[in-house]
Amino acid sequence: MPTVSINNSELYYTDSGVEHASPVIFIHGFPFNHSTWDEQIKLLADTHRVIAYDVRGHGNSPLGNGNILIDFLVDDLFSLMDYLGIHSANIVGLSMGGYIALRGIEREPDRFLSLALCNTKSEADTNEAKIKRADSIRTIINDGVKTFADNFLKTVFAPASVDKNPQAVRKIQSMIESTSPDTLCSTLIALAARTDTTETLSKIQVPTLILVGEYDRLTPPSAAKTMANNIRDAKIHIISEAAHLSNLENPEEFNTHLRNFFE
Repeated sequence: MPTVSINNSELYYTDSGVEHASPVIFIHGFPFNHSTWDEQIKLLADTHRVIAYDVRGHGNSPLGNGNILIDFLVDDLFSLMDYLGIHSANIVGLSMGGYIALRGIEREPDRFLSLALCNTKSEADTNEAKIKRADSIRTIINDGVKTFADNFLKTVFAPASVDKNPQAVRKIQSMIESTSPDTLCSTLIALAARTDTTETLSKIQVPTLILVGEYDRLTPPSAAKTMANNIRDAKIHIISEAAHLSNLENPEEFNTHLRNFFE
């Protein structure tokens, strides 16, 4: 897997599919890595140039100087695009990846051909959510990453997914447990500090797809509907039998909507 040095750090990425076709860039959620998108990469590789990368500190990308804000992660996205010779792309972001995409299209809308927002929301953290993130940081520092991972898994998967798709649960657990405490804590602070992009949704002019799991408690269907109501001609689909990781919990339904969107 290639790597590029940008913004005082390194990003690991994959670049596959049809070289000169319309590019699709996948941005994963917290605290995962690019491999959460493996099925979707395969889905689009016959028709598009498909790029996925590890957000700094996650997967094979080092944390760099340790300073993380969503805006800095947007800088990384645009720098990676510049390095790959891509001015504008179809951007697919899940959860944190959606936050990066929403802030990115607010800053530089001409860099987006289309937008797919998966299990994400435009609102900033409430005070209650910020307090929960502080509690998570305390858990990581005092009880370790494994305890944090055990707690986190309960919030991102629908109960049925634990029984139906144990392989996906194990995959995500391994990703979380292999992420450094410094990355987890720094990213949690960045998520708590992110801006609210709701007021800029009406300015989005590109085709937009919104996907959300019916049981998602972190970025619920109500938040997805708010985005859909504010983005012109946005298409929204609620993924059945899925919570916060709908692309892993119900990949068949998720992939059908994603493929139809890009066709």
